Amino acid sequence: MPDYEVNDEGVAQARTLIDAGRYDDTTDWSDAAPSTERTNEEIERNGHEAWGAWHLAVDPDAGPATKKRYHFPYGDYSTVNRAALIHAKQRASQNDHREVERVADELLQRLDDKRG
Repeated sequence: MPDYEVNDEGVAQARTLIDAGRYDDTTDWSDAAPSTERTNEEIERNGHEAWGAWHLAVDPDAGPATKKRYHFPYGDYSTVNRAALIHAKQRASQNDHREVERVADELLQRLDDKRG
């Protein structure tokens, strides 16, 4: 299992979106997760770096312009999905990615605080 690093840009973007109220707390991640086609469109339109900002972790050994570089997606390119944060936290815990688990939990708490 690769050692992932926290994607600071992705975490910062997620915080900004949550603070602005741009989150989905009702849709299951399996329904909200972007399709491969939608992902490819996003990369083509905005580039790998902007697409990567929708992920909580990076694989530092993967090339910057590859899909293999980014892991633990948290949204659909417009909103943070609460279920995606839960999924990311669980997967990170199961695979001993402690820092990713920590930021997923922090974002989940932030979103829940915003929800009231």
